[in-house]
Amino acid sequence: MMSYAIGALVVPSPTPLPFLNSTAPVEVEHGHGVKPIQDWYKWRLVLAYDGTKYAGWQYQQSPPTVQCTLEKALTRATKLQRKDFCLVGASRTDAGVHAWGQVAHFFTPFNYDNLEELHAALNGLLPTDIRVREISPASAEFHARFSAISKIYHYKIYNDAIMDPFQRHFAYHSVYKLNSAVMREAAKYFVGKHDFSAFANASNNDGVPDPVKHVFRFDLKEMGALLQIEVEGSGFLYRQVRNMVALLLQIGREAIPPDIVPHILASRDRKELAKYSLSAPPHGLCLVSINYNESHLLPPPGCPPANSFVGNKILAFSSLCLGFYNQWPTKTPLDQGKNATGVYTGLISV
Repeated sequence: MMSYAIGALVVPSPTPLPFLNSTAPVEVEHGHGVKPIQDWYKWRLVLAYDGTKYAGWQYQQSPPTVQCTLEKALTRATKLQRKDFCLVGASRTDAGVHAWGQVAHFFTPFNYDNLEELHAALNGLLPTDIRVREISPASAEFHARFSAISKIYHYKIYNDAIMDPFQRHFAYHSVYKLNSAVMREAAKYFVGKHDFSAFANASNNDGVPDPVKHVFRFDLKEMGALLQIEVEGSGFLYRQVRNMVALLLQIGREAIPPDIVPHILASRDRKELAKYSLSAPPHGLCLVSINYNESHLLPPPGCPPANSFVGNKILAFSSLCLGFYNQWPTKTPLDQGKNATGVYTGLISV
């Protein structure tokens, strides 16, 4: 695969070829409020990153975050300032959490006649632990965060006396033999629409979020010593997934019974959960994909085609994802059909 030296990057030239009917204001996150954007072009990114060295997604200068690092690359590639392109991420992943299918959008006042050079420029400017998997034009109605219908997270647990060194950054090591049967029994209690207040840590980012969330599925898969927890829901409260996993670990160790889950849910009290478990470490968690209504993913008329990695090119970034997955995604959303929510996924797998 061709490598791109930063000093030799050719930044694509913008071309004033309007293809969007974007005269209506679009509201996006901007600081603590919203900023109306008119007559600008919107672009959707699908991102993968190893969160080990980052203080989460959300912007801050030090320690570095994924959003801050991506914005620096966008500033150089587009020649715009961050207040102008208004990058918005779908999920504010926490420090140390990874992503295979984070989605974001940004704006430019100009169009591109193709996206291949911009895609190459961004990946050339970014460190190797962050990759832009796909860049595509987005409709005015699309919003990376507020258009999301569901999110899928995986949490990996390596259940053996000796840790696989290649999994150490991407899986939690449990030396205690876990009873996966009782963990599955307990996981069933999470499925459905519940008030998850007892499983949420306090956060200053979102004010007072709605604690009622719908969990569509909560599965456990065993792959040798690796136990993979897969959860899909309409959305999640701050550290909700890691708190649910932590309780399942205690249940898997047979320290507490599976029917403790509905008791804690009914309490709606974070202190009740704290009697039994703390949050699971962040490095086992990965944001796998974000799902959107199909209509929000339709490209605007007259736009350049999306650009994404194809075939074996994605394997060039195995150093990023080593230990993430035993199987790489191989199907597009149309191949996979609709997911549990009845919508097509927003993650374009290659």
